[in-house]
Amino acid sequence: MKRKLNLWIKLILLVVLTGNMHTSSAQFGQRGIVSPIVNEDGSVKFQLLARHAEQVTLSGSWMQGWGASLEMSRNDTGLWSLTIDPIPSEMYTYSFQVDGVRTLDPANGLTVRDGTRNESMFIVHGERGHLYSSNNVPHGTLSKVWYTSPVLKMDRRMYVYTPPGYAEGNQKYPVLYLLHGAGGDEDAWTTLGRTPYILDNLIATGKAIPMIIVMTNGNAWAAAAPGDAPVMAAPADRMSLAGKFEESLVQDVIPFIEKNYRVQSDPDHRAIAGLSMGGGHTMTITNNNPGLFKYIGVMSMGLMTGNRMGNYDPEKHKGQIAALKNSGLKLYWIGCGKQDFLYEGVVNLRKLYDEQQFKYEYFESEGGHTWPEWRIYLSELAPKLFK
Repeated sequence: MKRKLNLWIKLILLVVLTGNMHTSSAQFGQRGIVSPIVNEDGSVKFQLLARHAEQVTLSGSWMQGWGASLEMSRNDTGLWSLTIDPIPSEMYTYSFQVDGVRTLDPANGLTVRDGTRNESMFIVHGERGHLYSSNNVPHGTLSKVWYTSPVLKMDRRMYVYTPPGYAEGNQKYPVLYLLHGAGGDEDAWTTLGRTPYILDNLIATGKAIPMIIVMTNGNAWAAAAPGDAPVMAAPADRMSLAGKFEESLVQDVIPFIEKNYRVQSDPDHRAIAGLSMGGGHTMTITNNNPGLFKYIGVMSMGLMTGNRMGNYDPEKHKGQIAALKNSGLKLYWIGCGKQDFLYEGVVNLRKLYDEQQFKYEYFESEGGHTWPEWRIYLSELAPKLFK
């Protein structure tokens, strides 16, 4: 009986292992194929084995125009390839379309998620690419932390970056609350934004002081990123939750961080910044709580007019600006790209601040409403904090 049982176990293991081998062969069966190959001059070669495909195209974040793609060439073995001209040092995402079906690069294990869309990724080294890479420097720790939100009536998750040396010492650190945009979640600033790598490298070179960074989920209806919490559909009437995330950050998140982490819990050592929707959250939080943060960063978000602002009260806003002016603010930083579709709103915001003699720093990049710009903004803003 025991011998029969052992035989059955061996047969089951053989079936499982064989199945895994076939699955691996189907997914990663580009045996001996390397893709992408990033060359010293910034040119990049992509390869995909698709013997039965009739057409394979490549789409990448460096291409201009929505839906842009390039045709790949096939050799006699069914290997499709394409080498693109040199591109600047940056982090890029891409995917293949095989006979019209979108797929990731099976030879590349590096992927990122933007909302519900997954992409393969690579980095072209150089100044920016180096900043976004894992280098031979001391590394901080990224933790996925659950906390209770009485305001939102649920347990929620956030990411917390603690700098190199945090675990070994007893030093207290300043805190940056870093907020994502629409379509994102608590994962966005770490994967697409490369926040842990940027901070590790800036701290190692002395350009930024060691700090804790808190990255929350700005969707008030969601507990956590997809796959890490029960599926929760956004309510049909999202306006019913308007202002609730902002309220929760002040009443739930900040007290949790200041209770559970070694932080300097005064306004001089508290910063907040966000992109797009997160920039709007940042403005709402700081307008309603002058003096809570001495460092404020608004990325790709400005003053919206007409229907976008709903019940906007210009006189109330002017009063909030005056309160911020008198709060001992040390830095109000605005970043936006020339091609950003919210650029006009940023122009309007700056005009209002100028009229109210409200001091701010402005950084303008060449791009649009995209992650390459937001990584740049974090790289520019972080060295200015807590100094």
